[in-house]
Amino acid sequence: MVYSPVDKVEISSIKNDSERIDLLLLLDSLGIQCDIDKKATRLRAEDLLRQVIGVADAAHVAFAEAAKADFISCDDKLTKKCSGMLIDVWTGNPAAFCCKEDLK
Repeated sequence: MVYSPVDKVEISSIKNDSERIDLLLLLDSLGIQCDIDKKATRLRAEDLLRQVIGVADAAHVAFAEAAKADFISCDDKLTKKCSGMLIDVWTGNPAAFCCKEDLK
C-alpha cells in the first residue's frame, strides 16, 4: 500500500484519537512511501486542480501517478471525475479494485 504525505496530514486531523492512531499505525505497518520527483508531482497536482478536482484529491492522484500505483478511493464523485480525465493510473473504488484483482 503506497501512501502520500497528504494521507498523513489528513489522518492527523481526525479528532477521534482511537481512529487517528489506528490509521497511522496501519500506514506505518503496511504502507510504503515512494521516492518521487516532488516538483513534477506538484506540477501535475496543479494541472489536475485546474481540471476541477479538489486540492487534496489532486495531490493524491498526482502522487499515485508518480508512484505508478492504482488510485483507490471511496469517493464515488472523485473516481467518476477521474474516469473522465487523462489519468495515467487505474482509478476506482475498493470493490472495483477487488474485482480487478480477482480478490474474493
